[in-house]
Amino acid sequence: MTTESRQLRVAVSMLTLVPGGMGGSETYARELIRSLARSTVVEATGFVTQFGAGFCEGIAEVVAPHVAGGASTVDRTRTLLQAAFLRRRSLQDAMGGFDVVHVPFTAPVPPPRRGTPLVQTLLDVQHLDLPHLFSRVTRLYRRHYYDGAARRATAVITISEFAKKQIVTHLGLDPERVFVAPLGVDVAAFTPNLGERERFVYYPARGWPHKNHVRLFEAVALLRETHPDLRLVLTGGALDSLGTVPEWVDVRGLVPFSEVGRLYRTASALSSRASMKGSVCPRSRRWPPAARWLPRRPAPSPRSAAMPRSCSTRPIPRPSHAPPPRRSLDARSSSPSVWPASPTSPGMPVCGCTSRPTRSPQRDTGNE
Repeated sequence: MTTESRQLRVAVSMLTLVPGGMGGSETYARELIRSLARSTVVEATGFVTQFGAGFCEGIAEVVAPHVAGGASTVDRTRTLLQAAFLRRRSLQDAMGGFDVVHVPFTAPVPPPRRGTPLVQTLLDVQHLDLPHLFSRVTRLYRRHYYDGAARRATAVITISEFAKKQIVTHLGLDPERVFVAPLGVDVAAFTPNLGERERFVYYPARGWPHKNHVRLFEAVALLRETHPDLRLVLTGGALDSLGTVPEWVDVRGLVPFSEVGRLYRTASALSSRASMKGSVCPRSRRWPPAARWLPRRPAPSPRSAAMPRSCSTRPIPRPSHAPPPRRSLDARSSSPSVWPASPTSPGMPVCGCTSRPTRSPQRDTGNE
C-alpha cells in the first residue's frame, strides 16, 4: 500500500475540539495528526469547527460551515446542536466518501452514516469508575457519546491494558474490538538531565477535580516542614478554578512546549496526583489507596538536597465526597507521594506511581 490510489482514506472528526481546553487528549490528537501527516499508507483529512481551524498541521483540513465552536458552555452546547442535528446531513455527506471515520476526542458528532466504519478513541471510562466527580448532565452526555458510541463503533482504541479492562467490563464490549495503543515519549524532545535540579515539584495538570490539586498542596506543605525552600510549579488550563493557593505555589497556566521540557528536566520531582488515569498503573494512581500515605520526615543528613524516600502510614483524612478506602492493598499501594529525582536516571520519577511515565510530548498546552 504505497501508491496514493491504495491509501486508506480516513476522516478525522474533531468537531468537539476546543483548542487549549481539552487536556491531555488535545496533545494526543495533535501528535496523532502529525504522525498521520508522515504516513505513506493513510491519507487523512481533519474535520474541525471554525473555532478549531488550523489544528490539522500537515494534513488536509475541512472547516465545517455554520459550525462555530467555542470554549464556553453556551458555545459547546450550540456546537453540539449544530453538528449533531442542524448540519448533521451535510457533515455526514462530507465524510461519506472516506473509508473510515476516526474520532480522537471520543464523541462522534455527528456519527457517520450506516456502513462507514467508525473508530473511536476512548481514553478511559472514569465517569463510570468515579461517577461522583461528574455532574448528572456530564454523565448523561458521556453515556450517549462515549458509552453508546463505543458499543456502536467498529473498533475502539485505548491507551493501556487497564483502560481496556475497564472499558470491556463496564460497557460489555468484545475484547477483540478494543485495541491498546500505549502513549509514547518523543525522546528527541524530552532529553534527560543528569546534572543539578531546582528545588520545586512539578505538576502538569488541568484544574479538574480529579486532579487532586488540594491534596497535593497538603503533601507539599508537609515536605516544606523539613524543606522550607521547596516550591510547587503548576502548568495547565483551568487553574483559576483552584482559587487562592499557598504563596509557595507558582501557577503558570498554559505554557509553550519548550518550557514544559525545561520544567521536566529541572524539577526535583514530578507529581502525579490524579484520582485516575487510563495510561498508568491504577493501584498507584487511583486514590484513596495511593494518597493515604504521607512522606515521612527524613533523618538529619548532610545531603541537604535530598528528598524523603519513604512513607509513613499516617492516613490523610478522606474528604466527604471520597469513595471508601479499599480493604486490601498490595505493596504497590503504599508507594511514596513524592520521590526524589535520581541524578543517574534518564527519566523523571512519578509521584504516587511505581512505573515511569509514557507520555506524549506536550507541544503546545503544557497540561494534561
